[in-house]
Formats: sequence, C-alpha cells, structure tokens
Amino acid sequence: GWTCRDDCQYECMWLTVQLYQRGGHRVPQFHGKWPFRRFLCFQEPASAAASFLNGLASLVMLRRYRAAVPPAAPTYPTCVAFAAVSLNAWVWSTVFHTRDTALTEKLDYFCASAAILHSVYLCCVRTLGLQRPALISICRAFLLLFLTCHISYLSLVRFDYGYNLAANAALGMLTVAWWLRWCLGHGRRLPHVWKCAAAVLLLQALALLELLDFPPLLWVLDAHALWHIGTIPLNVLFYSFLMDDSLYLLKANSDLLKVD
Repeated sequence: GWTCRDDCQYECMWLTVQLYQRGGHRVPQFHGKWPFRRFLCFQEPASAAASFLNGLASLVMLRRYRAAVPPAAPTYPTCVAFAAVSLNAWVWSTVFHTRDTALTEKLDYFCASAAILHSVYLCCVRTLGLQRPALISICRAFLLLFLTCHISYLSLVRFDYGYNLAANAALGMLTVAWWLRWCLGHGRRLPHVWKCAAAVLLLQALALLELLDFPPLLWVLDAHALWHIGTIPLNVLFYSFLMDDSLYLLKANSDLLKVD
C-alpha cells in the first residue's frame, strides 16, 4: 500500500533526520509522530508486532474459554462478546501500525473505544447485572449511545486527539476503580479475584507509558510499543480470571437449583 508519494515522504523524512543529527539538534516529530524505521511494509514494526501478539493472545484465550466454560454459565455471552470486540480492536491496531492512513487511524481509534466501553459493560454485568437484569439494558443502551456520539463527533465534527485520549482515559479509570471496589469486597470469598485485581492495576500502571514522549529506541521501540508489549501477559491473566469466574458462577447456579 505504499505509493510513490508515500515512499518519497518517508525517504525525505530520514534525510531531514540525518541533517538534524549532523547539526547536533534534537530530532522533531513529523506530522505529530516520531520517525520510525520501516520494516518491509510495516510502518511501526514493534507496535504492529505487539498488537498482533495481543490479538493472538485474545484469540487463544477465547478458544480456551469456550472449551472450558459451558454456554449455560451466566456471563458466557458477555465474556465471549468481550473477547470478540477486543480481538477486533487488536486487528485494527495491527493494521494501523502497519500502515498509517486516515481510514486505518479512525478504525483503530473507534474499535479501541468500543473495546473500552465493552469492558465497562462487562464490569457492569458481573458486579450488578446478575442481580438486577433491568439495569443491564439501561447500561447497554447508555454505552451504545455514548459510542455513537463519540464516533459521530470525531467523524463529523472534529477528529480531536486530546478529547479522544481524555474520554478513553476516564472510562479506563472508571473501570479500574469499579473492578477494584468489587475485588476488595469479594477477595476473601472468591480466590480467583486476585487475577482481576492484578490485571487491572498493572494495566493502569502500564497506561502511564502513554504519557511518556521520547524518540524511539533504535527508531523502532517507543513508549506506545512498550505499552502494547506489556499488555500481552495481562490479557492472558484477565481471561484466566473470566474463565475461573464463569465456572464459579455456573457451579453457584447449579448448587442453588439443587437447593430449590
């Protein structure tokens, strides 16, 4: 997908980088991005590889989840949908870091927002929805409305990077606080809860890398790539929690039916 114009821009960028370095000056960003060394067709090879591995981890854990957890588990459809939405987000993240265009950028950002909102929905279903089914419908409608307004604003009004970052960061912090509050209340009774607490805490800590801004190491590895690399084991840990928790809920429901 590299056109002659794209390749000229890439080569001219590196000529400019060399001039800055020869003059002893700090290398600037180009169009809001640090220069990255291309590998084959991959514009940001480290971030693309890390996104692919995150998607692969999501796919593997989804297959393990479906193999281990019967569909009768109360949270089965929500967890499977969460895995599918997350996998879709990692696919478009891989595409975007492979080839940065206006379309792939929007698909990456919008699908990432959908994954974050679905994580809020998953948290709502697990912590509140099992006892209050009507609340789930309200939560689902609100989150879909928010996603629609979010995408509409970025697409039709202004593609505001600052707003997008602030909105996703606020939703992420809300989800972390919500999960941790639930984990603190159920940690003694449910031994697998530590996996959820560890995953969300470490994920929040890794998100701080997004605030760092330094030239890529060897013009390949930047803070964003390091963040994506760090989320790979956390994906596996969180899916492991979902698997254990779904099996626990299935057993709890079975025991309750036997008592009835």
